Order: sequence, then C-alpha cells, then structure tokens
Amino acid sequence: MQSETKTKDSISFEDFKTEVLADYKIAVTSRECSLLGRREVLTGKAKFGIFGDGKEVPQLAMAKAFKNGDFRSGYYRDQTFMMAINQFSIEQFFSGLYADSNLENEPMSGGRQMGGHFTTHSLNEDGSWKNLMEQKNSSADISPTASQMPRLLGLAQASKIYRNVEGLSAENFSENGNEIAWGTIGNASTSEGHFWETLNAAGVMQVPMVLSVWDDEYGISVHARHQTTKENISEIIKGFQRDEENKGYEIIVVNGWDYVALIEAYEKAEKIARKEHCPVLIHVVELTQPQGHSTSGSHERYKNEQRLSWEREYDCNVKFREWILENNISTDEELQSIEKEIKREVREGKKVAWNKYAEPTKAKQKELLAVLSKLAKNTEEKETVINLAKDLNSNKEPLKKDLAVAARKTLRAIRRENSEEKSQLLNWLKDFNKDMADDYNSHLYIKSNGIQSEVLPEYDEGSTEVDGRIILRDNFDQIFGNIPETLIFGEDAGEIGDVNQGLEGLQKKYGKQRVADVGIREATILGQGIGMAMRGLRPIAEIQYLDYVMYALQGMSDDLATLQYRTKGKQKAPLIIRTRGHRLEGIWHSGSQMGGILNLVRGMYVLVPRNMTKAAGFYNTLLEQDTPALLVECLNGYRLKEKRPSNLPELRTPIGKVETVREGTDITLISYGSTLRIVCQTAEELSEYGINSEVIDVQSLLPFDLDHDIVKSVEKTNRLLVIDEDVPGGASAFILDKVLNEQNAWRYLDSKPQTLTAKEHRPAYGTDGDYFSKPSAEDIFEKVYAIFNEVNPEEYPAIR
Repeated sequence: MQSETKTKDSISFEDFKTEVLADYKIAVTSRECSLLGRREVLTGKAKFGIFGDGKEVPQLAMAKAFKNGDFRSGYYRDQTFMMAINQFSIEQFFSGLYADSNLENEPMSGGRQMGGHFTTHSLNEDGSWKNLMEQKNSSADISPTASQMPRLLGLAQASKIYRNVEGLSAENFSENGNEIAWGTIGNASTSEGHFWETLNAAGVMQVPMVLSVWDDEYGISVHARHQTTKENISEIIKGFQRDEENKGYEIIVVNGWDYVALIEAYEKAEKIARKEHCPVLIHVVELTQPQGHSTSGSHERYKNEQRLSWEREYDCNVKFREWILENNISTDEELQSIEKEIKREVREGKKVAWNKYAEPTKAKQKELLAVLSKLAKNTEEKETVINLAKDLNSNKEPLKKDLAVAARKTLRAIRRENSEEKSQLLNWLKDFNKDMADDYNSHLYIKSNGIQSEVLPEYDEGSTEVDGRIILRDNFDQIFGNIPETLIFGEDAGEIGDVNQGLEGLQKKYGKQRVADVGIREATILGQGIGMAMRGLRPIAEIQYLDYVMYALQGMSDDLATLQYRTKGKQKAPLIIRTRGHRLEGIWHSGSQMGGILNLVRGMYVLVPRNMTKAAGFYNTLLEQDTPALLVECLNGYRLKEKRPSNLPELRTPIGKVETVREGTDITLISYGSTLRIVCQTAEELSEYGINSEVIDVQSLLPFDLDHDIVKSVEKTNRLLVIDEDVPGGASAFILDKVLNEQNAWRYLDSKPQTLTAKEHRPAYGTDGDYFSKPSAEDIFEKVYAIFNEVNPEEYPAIR
C-alpha cells in the first residue's frame, strides 16, 4: 500500500491522483475496520476493542517517510500506519480482535495481546535474525501508557552506535546508522514520567528519533487541562528546541486533518533525523476520536455537543475527502464508489477472519463429540455423558475453553471407570492440552543450548590473589575485545569505571560509545538496552544498585520479560542488566527486593553469584544465550580477595544449576549471594557441635535448580533450612516452594522445613543495624541448633 513521498509538481496529475486515492483508500479501510470492529465487540464476538479512528491521515504521512530498516515504537492507535506500510491487513485486524492463536492468521501476537498492539517479525523460525534492513520494523507494543518510550530511545541509539563504532556486524541491522526510530504517543500519556525521561535523554544523546504526539485533547474522559500545563505539550517543551548555540530538538506542530501539511512535516522531520541524528517531536493537534477511547464506554458521556460537533466537522478523514474534492482530484461519485467497495472488502475480510478463527475449534468440537458418543455406549454414567455432549453440540460458536470443560467434566463423572473409550478421551484431552500449551503458554523463555555448560576456573603459577573487581574488570576487557557488538552504559560506568571500579580504564580503551556514562534515569537505561538489543547489539545496562532497579522494574516486567512471549517467538532482546546488592548496611541498596523481582520478571533469568569469579562466568555464558537476564553482583565483594583465573575467556558459570559448596549429612542449608559466606562460616561452627551441614549455593533463582540437585541433598540429610536476607515470604518462600512442591522434597523430611529471613522492615543503618535486621551467623547457628534440639534434646540441650 505504501508509496514514496511525491509532490504534485514532480509527477503527472494521474500519478498524483493515484497516490492520493491510494492513501484515501487506506484511511477509509482503517476507519471501516474500526467501526465494524466496535460492533463485533458489542455483539459479543470479540472481547474488547481499542482502535485508531481519528488518527488515520497523520499516520499516512508518517508511513510515507518510514523506510526499510526503520523501527516503530508506538501505541495502540497506529493501525492505519501499519496498514500503510503493508504490515497489517483487514483480515489480520479482525483476527486480532477475535484473539486467533494461529500466528499465520494473527501475526501481531498469535492472540496473546488484544487488538491494536502491533509488531513485525524480526526472527526466522530457528530464532536467528532476519535481515531487518529488508523490511519495515515495529517493536512489539505494550499497553501501559508511555512504556513504549524508553525502548524508543534504545532503538534510536542503535543507529548512533552503528554509525560511530567500527567493527560491528551491521549488514542485517544498519546502513551507517541511517535508520530512524519512530515513536507515537497520545497527548495524555505525555504526563507519564517515562515520556519526560525519554524526552530529556534523547535530547542529551542526540539520536535519530521522531516522536509523534497524537493530540485529541483527552485521556479517556480527562481533558488536557488536567493533564498538561498550558494544555499544550509543544508549548511547554519549547526549551528543548535546538538553536544555533545549543543542541536539542526540532519541534514541529501540525494539524492532524491537513493532508498536505502533514506530508511536509514528516518529510522535514525525516530528513533532519536521518541525516543529522537530531531528535524531532511532531505535535499533531486538532485530532479527533470518533468512537471514544475504547469499547468500554461512550465519549458522549464526557464531551459536550459543541465538542462533538467540532469533531464531526474536523474528522481527519472528512477533511481529507473535502480536500480531494476541492482540488478536483476526484469526484464525489468516484469517492462514493471507493467507499462502497471498501465497506464490502471490510465485511468480507471480517467474515474470512472469523471463519479462520472458528473452524479449527468446530473441527475439534466434532472430534470430541465423536469420542463422547462412543463413550456414552459403554459407561455407567451414560445420562451424564449424553447431557454433556448435548450441551456441547448445541454450542454453535464454541470456544476452546468449552471443549476443555466438556472433556474434563466427563472425566470427572467416569472417574471410577476404566475402558478403551475412556482412554480415547484421555488421549484426546492430552493432545488438546498440548496444542493449547503451544497456543497460550509457549515462548516465555528462549530455548538455549549450553546454559548448563560449565567451565571451571583454572589457575597457574601466575594466578595471584586480587580484589574481586579486578576479575570482573579483566573479564569485561576480554568481552569487549572479543565481541564488538557488546557495550555497557550506566551511572558512573564510563570515566571512573563504575562506582566499584569493575570497569576501570575500559572507557579509555574502548571509547565513550561502548563504555558510557549516562544520567540518573534508570527507566531509560533499561530502555536503551531493550532497543539496542532488538537491533542486533549485545548491550549490558548497568543499574547502579539493586533498589534502583525499582525505577526500571515496570519496563523489565511489562516489556523485556514478556517480549518473547507476547510475540510468540518473533522478537527478542538479549539484554543483560548488571546491578549490585546484598548485605549493605542501611535501608537503601540492601537487597530486600528480591521476592518482588522474582514474581515480576518471569521470562528473564535472575542470577545471584556469590563472588566475582562466578559473576564473570555468568557474563560469558549469557553472551552465548538470547534470554534477557538480571545479574546481581555482591556489593560487599569487590574488595574481597579472589584468586584470578588464568582462563577468563573460557570461564562459564552454568545457569539453572546449584553448587554444593560444602558436603554434609545432617541438614541441607540453602542460600545465595553474600549471605552464603555467613552460612559457610556458620556451618563450620556447627560442625564443632556435632552437626554436619551440607551447604548449597542457589546461584540462579530464575531458572531454579533445573537438575533438582537440592532434593537429592534433602534425601540424604532429611532436613532443610533456607537462609535469605530478603523479607519473610520473599525469595526464601520462592525457594521453599520450588523444593517442596516442584521437587517433592517433603517425602524425605524428618523435620519441618524452615526459612530464616531478614526482618519485615528494611535493614537499619550501620553495623548494628545490619546485625539486628538480617540473618547473622548467630541467628543461623541457633536456628539449625534448635532443629536438632527438637530431634534430640538430650544431645542438643536448648541454648536459651
């Protein structure tokens, strides 16, 4: 559908007319999809609808300036744009509305996201990269308002990296960094912090980004006077406008109903961003939203008749049509003919999409009814089975859920029976559930070979005791030297080599683009990493301390951790997030957020090495994988002495594998990170009292103990204690659940499994604050000793 930008003066009138009418057809098609889509929701065929009506014409203009290799990071109003770049069809619109789980029918997410969330496929079937320079690209949308902004920054920064760093494998990803990252956002969402953080960061970094603000004056029912100072986003960011002395933004304001002005605006923005790597903000004003925010309500409830009348008059499609007629580009009769044909095409596309969605389920319904029919002839619960089959058969538009319910209720009814027909039903349900798992539960993690491959540290005569930070520094040095696509950035990461000097001297060696300082803005540090990882680079985003991860956790949870899942394996962002925590003395940076993190970032690895040698091995392993990861270094370990391995480039710490660091026979003690050192110390003290403890280092919380080695230890010791510095019910509860419910270690326990955690509050400041807030060596000793006091009070008399 897309055509290159041309002017009336440079082409013949017939060619100009053809181009204009092609654009008009796309606008009308998109609008008709929105109108009919709303009706599909209100009649119950679709669950929810959120559409792009009222934004059609500016999106046509944006599409004209959008080139192969460019990336979009937008929000759920951009259906016209996606149609205009040939990445979204009528059938796909309705397949998304119906939540069709077939990725061929619904390529945006395979039914995993509601309609209006768009993506393109960056990966081949085997997970390898496509040539992104041969296609127009859209990063996978997410619903949380403004959350697309941090990722937009990274997509734009990738062009800057490809333009300025030598030695990169850029063939599939960039042509001298000429690609633009195009962002879209609603005017109300510019109130969000993510918008302002990204706006500032892009201005500082000077990246090729064009950000469109679609302004229809409302955020659902809330008017701009409650959203934005002066009710005008471009007015209040005039200070970002570049001038002869200062770099900044080019800011353009244009009416959203003015076809010619919009094309000129986007043509200007594209030239500036692509050539100069200067960010551009286009404030598209005087837009409308004819159907309101979504199918959840009507905008007539909060817009007065004067506003509604204005919206009818200044609807961008209406104005586009008037312009066509006023300039004698077409006739009313010709436009009516076009509109009539489009209505027919949209209705037909809807019908085709519905049939594609419904027919496979009806075929499965037929299969199940045949199984139930046979079963009814050979069961004592004949009446029940017949009634269940009758109810299923009467359902003319069955959901997959309806089939599962019928099969499972039948099995419930015949639970006491054994027959060939029951076996057939069980097999049918097994196959059906397998298909449903692929439809709805697959692709949370990227399947990786070698995550459990281990290469232990080796030492030679030259291996000396050094600060742990030296091992990290030297390992990062070999990484940057061997893998040109790697780069690291964060607060204080560049010039001083991070606050603990794990990157000492590396900016001078590898340059400011690859080892970079950034401002205090964690959400966009994460966004930089996501966007660059989506464009073939291997970024390491440094969040200075673990509790600062909270600023970025929304993006980690909603965007990064879900990317592989919500695209059903068609996009990836192999980002490593580096941070540090554990055992610091004080409320902040103290490592008490782990339970929350574990519950919010499924889809990522969470790694907790006990020392810097283990951390170095994790970094090396991660760079051979594609699953994003959070790695938490021990904050109090940088100055502790470790022997420097002689094989740093080969070093690999396995992911999802625990390590037994002390053999024992009486009790299994589980911990990780800095607390593990205290556990090991206490285990030696316990041995003096006749208690032989086995100590296991978890190392990897997500994934957790893939080989189930912990249950093997519990089978031997028959007792279990999990020690953690997180709050009660945090990571310790996660570990205990894994060991008891997944590994079934309860079968081997002779004593109650227990946890020992920090207090519910954050740790108080100072050495005493740490001692009385977190598990101490004495706490661990007394907890273990009390377990044995309960077993044999004579041999282990109570301490107190």
